[in-house]
Amino acid sequence: MEKLFCLGLALGMVGGALIVANSYKARSLVKKSQAELMQKMDELMDEKLQKEPKAQEEQPEKKSKK
Repeated sequence: MEKLFCLGLALGMVGGALIVANSYKARSLVKKSQAELMQKMDELMDEKLQKEPKAQEEQPEKKSKK
């Protein structure tokens, strides 16, 4: 059962790649979606980095023993 699922998954990925490679509309849709995803990830990372220094200032620094 698991082998059949993996085979179907692999065939689906190959089929999707062929459709995207041969269709201008599908290729442009994939590129647009990737650009939107990267933009959202950049925004989330910027927000996280802005919050991070505040959290570091509130926590006292730990000194390591040598």
